[in-house]
Amino acid sequence: MTSPEDFSRLQAAMSQTVRAHWKAFLFEGILLATLGIAALIVPPLASLATAIFLGWVLLISGIGGLIVTYWARTSPGFWWSLISAALAVLAGMLLLARPMQAVLTLTIVLGAYFLAEGVATIMYALEHRRELNGRWSWLLISGLVDIAISFMVITGLPSSAEWAIGVLVGINLLFGGAILIGMALAARNSNT
Repeated sequence: MTSPEDFSRLQAAMSQTVRAHWKAFLFEGILLATLGIAALIVPPLASLATAIFLGWVLLISGIGGLIVTYWARTSPGFWWSLISAALAVLAGMLLLARPMQAVLTLTIVLGAYFLAEGVATIMYALEHRRELNGRWSWLLISGLVDIAISFMVITGLPSSAEWAIGVLVGINLLFGGAILIGMALAARNSNT
């Protein structure tokens, strides 16, 4: 178990690392924010790039899984590992062979995810409204926003496939970059 002293040492080491390398964090933040803005400007291209990237990730991880499974062929669970790796290779090849259809499929999955996440968040909020006092309403609002996003994505199909993934990836990159930029600038200012 981590003691408060260990946590304080870890926190100090992380702060020291950020201060020492603030320029790297600033560069990464600017890069991510720029990519996020580009994704928001051209969401269809960002959606396609995401599907292709995911295809390569699945293909490479599946091939790696096949290699490791072959080396460990005497281990328990060999067939399950083989099936899992083969499915990753197959999914990766399908995403790379038909990236436009992959964007549509990923958008449907994304819509279903936001719907399920929204319902789960609303149920969580309602379950905890006594313990969380006034904060439960923020969870309720978050769940409603998730359902609204799901509604926009699902009812807008197939045209929402052009923008949905690209816009969400763009927002994620933009906010992630902004956080890194803020962290880097705060670390730079603490050095002086």
